[in-house]
Amino acid sequence: MIEVLAKLGRGPVFLAGEVLECVITFTNPLSASSTSASSEMLAWASAQIHCQFHASENRVALPPSDGSKHDVQAENETVFVPNRGERGQCILSTPPKILFCDLRLDPGESKSYSYCETLPVDGPPSFRGQSVKYVYKLTIGCQRVNSPIKLLRVPFRVLVLHGLKDYQFPQDEAVAPSNPFLEEEEGLKKDSRLADLATELLMVATSRRSLHLYNISNTRGKVGTFCIFKTVYKIGEDVIGTFNFSEGDIPCLQFSVSLQTEEGIQEEFQRRRGQPVSFTVHARHQESCLHTAQSSFSLPIPLSSTPGFTTNVVSLKWRLHFEFVTSGESAGTCLVRGSQSEAVTWAGVEQMEVDTFSWDLPIKVLPTNPILASYVSQFSSTNSITI
Repeated sequence: MIEVLAKLGRGPVFLAGEVLECVITFTNPLSASSTSASSEMLAWASAQIHCQFHASENRVALPPSDGSKHDVQAENETVFVPNRGERGQCILSTPPKILFCDLRLDPGESKSYSYCETLPVDGPPSFRGQSVKYVYKLTIGCQRVNSPIKLLRVPFRVLVLHGLKDYQFPQDEAVAPSNPFLEEEEGLKKDSRLADLATELLMVATSRRSLHLYNISNTRGKVGTFCIFKTVYKIGEDVIGTFNFSEGDIPCLQFSVSLQTEEGIQEEFQRRRGQPVSFTVHARHQESCLHTAQSSFSLPIPLSSTPGFTTNVVSLKWRLHFEFVTSGESAGTCLVRGSQSEAVTWAGVEQMEVDTFSWDLPIKVLPTNPILASYVSQFSSTNSITI
């Protein structure tokens, strides 16, 4: 028996273009109850990253896939197929890398191997929607002699930030200060610069503030104004907005604001022509505001959510969805005298005419620092199997 343990070097969330590093440890455990321990042999082990795409058959019409490549491993047990047994299509994969050949482990002995690979920048982000899914996995394949291949899969999350692909790092860095006592690999140095560049680009894009004022009105007149200071955010930030109903002609009884994503299938892949888009609510604020001059809301963008993106199959957009309930009467008739005595009490009317209308405000949501997103990731940095 051999235990295989895979551990990601820096959490389960990465930016496209970063270097994924994983340490794979093979151990021949020495059991205390075992009287006769023996050495264990593995023929080979290999590792590869792939992105699996799955689409709902009721909503997405995909072209037929090439059936000649379907589960090659069923015919030849020595072929390493990372996505064997998984649903959907493998739309992206890195070249496989051999970790070792003919590994012998004595009882109680363990050996570790480091796997490093740059995540492709032209791939889609990790996404689990109502119509499609993009899932990234690192697969380690191991095989004993005359035995089937065993697969260890380590799922992880990929965030895509547009603009990193076209950035060229300076070639001559001889003038930069360096420490001769520290050895740093070129790949890790570039990876660190890439993360710093992404953090800087995100900060610049989301720190710009300018006052955006919108008049809220229906067919009968003005209800109020809405104010927001920016429309570009990172996941993990709060969307904050304020309302001013003091200058409105129509009383607003209630409002609600929903933070939503709009998942739309590209026209050539729609199952039905004019197919409606799918909406997902991530946060919601509702408030009664009769005789309220000003109000505000704060909606958090979950760190586990997917920033907006577009592929050849699907597009994901973010928006604020507003719903207003207004009175069909003037503000003075919304209250009635409950008593004719000197101590006057006021009570709400039992019935009144109302109007409802909605409004959508598009916003842009970008990724965040992958280390921050790792704190709420559903994936574990460590996976293991026994072969």
